[in-house]
Amino acid sequence: MYALAIIRYRRPLDEVRAHHAAHRAYLQSLKAQGLLVASGPLEPRSGGALLLRVPEDAVEATLDKIRDGDPYWKAGVGQYELLAWNVHTGREDLDRA
Repeated sequence: MYALAIIRYRRPLDEVRAHHAAHRAYLQSLKAQGLLVASGPLEPRSGGALLLRVPEDAVEATLDKIRDGDPYWKAGVGQYELLAWNVHTGREDLDRA
């Protein structure tokens, strides 16, 4: 199962940037675990998005854990919107990624 995480900044960008290095390190740990497929900032710079690959038998718990571990969330500078996504068209391409 795939999921989208939309992160919206809740504080001024300067406050968000104070947690940027920790957030990026966290994303690298998600990538190493095979959970993160892709990520990047939104334009204009109001937040970011994550494309996630999560286990079918633990979608909600995994998404909650991902959100709760993010330094942006912990510091209160980012708000998450978590969307489970049942990909049909293009799934083979994502599965290879």
